[in-house]
Amino acid sequence: MKSSELGRIGEITAVDYLKHHKFHIRETNFRCHFGEIDIIAEYKKYLVFVEVRTRCDISYGTPEESITRIKKKRLIRSAQYYIQTHRNLPLQWRIDVIAIEMLPDATVSRIELIENAVSGLS
Repeated sequence: MKSSELGRIGEITAVDYLKHHKFHIRETNFRCHFGEIDIIAEYKKYLVFVEVRTRCDISYGTPEESITRIKKKRLIRSAQYYIQTHRNLPLQWRIDVIAIEMLPDATVSRIELIENAVSGLS
């Protein structure tokens, strides 16, 4: 399976997962000059920016381990840009990660929501 196809399936899976857990999806694939945010949602009193990471093979690490320092920085800047350019948003916000591991037949073997996964540049 191509990585673009795997990513698309992962994002669809993540949206379904979030909806099932009572997240309200505002938009997907938000792009700006700082980068892209896979999913923007609201949950309780939070605006939640979600990075989706999907892997079929974890020999090089888990999906969540693949987020680099540069990617974290881009996510934070993109989230800040979104907040500055949109109105009527919750005051609190966070960046979550959804880690998805799939079998070669695209069956999900693990899905995990990691809240506030990107809170700084550690």
